[in-house]
Amino acid sequence: MNVFELTRALVDIESITENEERVGNALFQHLAELAARRGGHVERIPVEKNRFNVLAWWGDPVVTLSTHMDTVPPFFASREDETHIWGRGSCDTKGIIASMIFAAEELLNEGSRNLALLFVVGEERNSAGAFAAAKHPRGSKFLINGEPTENKLAVGSKGVLRVEVVANGRMAHSAYPELGDSAILKLLDALNALRGVQLPTDAILGASTLNIGTITGGRAPNVIPDHAGAEVFIRLVDSGDGTRAALKKAVDGKAEVREVLTIPSVHLGSLPGFETTVVAFTTDIPAFGGSWGQPYLIGPGTIHVAHTAEERISKREILEAIQIYKRMVKQLQQ
Repeated sequence: MNVFELTRALVDIESITENEERVGNALFQHLAELAARRGGHVERIPVEKNRFNVLAWWGDPVVTLSTHMDTVPPFFASREDETHIWGRGSCDTKGIIASMIFAAEELLNEGSRNLALLFVVGEERNSAGAFAAAKHPRGSKFLINGEPTENKLAVGSKGVLRVEVVANGRMAHSAYPELGDSAILKLLDALNALRGVQLPTDAILGASTLNIGTITGGRAPNVIPDHAGAEVFIRLVDSGDGTRAALKKAVDGKAEVREVLTIPSVHLGSLPGFETTVVAFTTDIPAFGGSWGQPYLIGPGTIHVAHTAEERISKREILEAIQIYKRMVKQLQQ
């Protein structure tokens, strides 16, 4: 099985978040065969019922290559043409998994040791796999985290502040609105106030961004609504402390802000000889908390087609990534 065949085989296993068991078993089997040939070890690290991370290692790991095996919905199977492999998870991140495995195999064939492969669950939702892995470090000094960065070393990535904005009112007949209290109107006022908040900027990461992702509420067109809510997603360029406080101040008296998830932004290191970039998305790196070593972020593919119906990954970039990962491992092991 070559690297393109492995990529397609992984894409064709549906692994939407919380349904990673099949792809995890497939990776375990593949890595067990590699470990048997090259004197390594492989294990499942439990996360939740029917969910586990997969770890393979050789010697005493100095460098760990890691990415996630879950995808966003909806699932669609792989196909390929002369230049790309298409399908859900092709660039985010099953092509990355394949390139990491082939990089590790080539390194082992060349006599290298002291490396590991770690594939985790849950990155697309709450980084459950990375948080679990952080509790069981294996002494690795460097973590190469794979996400689609077009094979450029990301020197920073934005964080996340996800909140629910909830407004409550009082039902009434719509013919007599003065007898009710519209939760939807309160929510609209709150969301408009949020849109006016001045969000932080960072010299490297750029500006914070705010997205009102969902809005729900009401019972019927002829009923004054007693409840309404929205989900708001902010890409952070700092810890989020100031933004959190600003949101609550902006909606005071109109609605309630309920924090769902906070992941701070991160500034990352560079290495000589590697082209660099900055990314606006969030990764598992904050969840690892440094427990698997100093983090680096790089991988084939572009984030602009991830999570879309046109998701694909360049075959050329997959092949380039194998050599990039090999070069990074060698450089970091020195």
